[in-house]
Amino acid sequence: MTNTAAADRIWLKSYPPNTPAEIAPLAHPSVAALIEDSFKRYASRPAFTCMGKTISYGEMEKLSTTLGAWLQSLGLQKGDRVALMMPNVLQMPVAMAAVLRAGYAVVNVNPLYTPRELEHQLKDSGAKAIIILENFAVTLEQVIARTDVKHVCVATMGDLLGLKGHIVNFVVRKVKKMVPDWQLPGHVSFKAALAAGQGKTLKPADTKPDDVAFLQYTGGTTGVSKGATLSHSNVLSNAAQNDLWLKAAFINKPKPEVLVYVCALPLYHIFALTVNALMGMQQGAHNILIPNPRDIPGFVKELKKIEFNVFPGLNTLFNALLNNDDFQSLNFKPLLLTLGGGMAVQRPVAERWKKLTGCVISEGYGLSETSPVATANRFDATEFTGTIGLPLPSTSIDIRDEDGNAVALGEVGEICIKGPQVMAGYWNRPDETVKVMTADGYFRSGDMGFMDEAGYTKIVDRKKDMILVSGFNVYPNEVEEVAVSHPGIAEAAAIAIPDENSGEAVKLFIVRKDPNLTEADVKAHCATGLTNYKRPKVIVFKDDLPKTNVGKILRRELRDL
Repeated sequence: MTNTAAADRIWLKSYPPNTPAEIAPLAHPSVAALIEDSFKRYASRPAFTCMGKTISYGEMEKLSTTLGAWLQSLGLQKGDRVALMMPNVLQMPVAMAAVLRAGYAVVNVNPLYTPRELEHQLKDSGAKAIIILENFAVTLEQVIARTDVKHVCVATMGDLLGLKGHIVNFVVRKVKKMVPDWQLPGHVSFKAALAAGQGKTLKPADTKPDDVAFLQYTGGTTGVSKGATLSHSNVLSNAAQNDLWLKAAFINKPKPEVLVYVCALPLYHIFALTVNALMGMQQGAHNILIPNPRDIPGFVKELKKIEFNVFPGLNTLFNALLNNDDFQSLNFKPLLLTLGGGMAVQRPVAERWKKLTGCVISEGYGLSETSPVATANRFDATEFTGTIGLPLPSTSIDIRDEDGNAVALGEVGEICIKGPQVMAGYWNRPDETVKVMTADGYFRSGDMGFMDEAGYTKIVDRKKDMILVSGFNVYPNEVEEVAVSHPGIAEAAAIAIPDENSGEAVKLFIVRKDPNLTEADVKAHCATGLTNYKRPKVIVFKDDLPKTNVGKILRRELRDL
């Protein structure tokens, strides 16, 4: 059964003026073709700035050509996966462009992953090569022998920073001691890879719209992280949808010749990947890369140097900035658009942001599986709505009950999404794909919400037990699996608890096998197998856990404790 709201697309009546209901046919067959077009069209413009060093679109073209030619010289086949494990440094967008232009698929890896998490992702994706920042090479060293990775390229923080790079590397290695000792026999340095690619030709890759562009890993309900298979057409469609939606931002304020984006969210995360890197490059925008946004004083210092127009962020980031005295004194006149995503934006934070900056936070919604943006508030809005907005052009939202039937407007059901940005499926997991895709092509998000008469959707809860920490998915099963691998733990159950900094945090209930086991023991053990945001913040010891008659742990009862 189809929702009348979806059939009638009632949200279209709430669209900004002159915003079409559908995107035009895609102008490029691949993401590589789109960015190559931008490299030529905007050659003299600044593309990315990091730590005071700027590279132009023309330089991006040269660097990605030589790195792509080097990758091709390794004998990789079209469609092979290349992992990228770097924070927001200049090498990240260069490497991404190189991999795509050479005809391969990008596997984005969180640099803070533990060896266990990295090993799973490399094995599951079948990555043949990896480009990694030296700060994280020790993690790769521990697992590489058990993966298919044959080629390793190691970058340093200072590689593309010119003469300043030597000082940066010295400080990072010797003063801050941020690079643990590592050994990866046969690796090639980033600079050596560029030098080796100099004399080679980048052969055109015959990339088709349905070929895989990115594998974006997202937590699994079984505790196993799955790769959302995003094709070139998925990602290009979302860039086109966002581009149409962006036009409303300039209804009330003129568009500057070159838009300046703040890129504080990591480019390995789907939000920044599509909104900052791809949409930004499509527009010839200038992205300011922030390698460590957790360093709020350092981040604010960078913001002081620039006039910024577009600021994508998460509630936690907005909140942390608002609590910094120096942030209060910045010049917000050039700020045209603040984009909130990754997690719910809290109304008090949105109100404080508008009061300080004069800019409304436009909240959007999406998932790795939807490349990511599915809905967004109008960019010409003058007030924060507290909703996730309207479906983007060429996107349908249907609210459905447990049986897959549409519910009436205003009634709560599962938010289901259909559009050209919805993934092809989970990488090599048809069993998991079939669980989330309906027969009529909708993706079941696992989020519960309702649509109002104007076509705006409001999220009220999650169907899944997923925990959302600062915009990152944490699945209870994964936390529990790591916990019970400790010999002193008999049983474990993880749930979400509210957290004023991260939105939600992990609370872990433990049944001890070893009566002497302490909270510190549990936390130390979890730190070996889980990256920081997945680790339990609160630990509670219990004699037993509530279960169904077949022995399944009842997390909902634990939430009431």
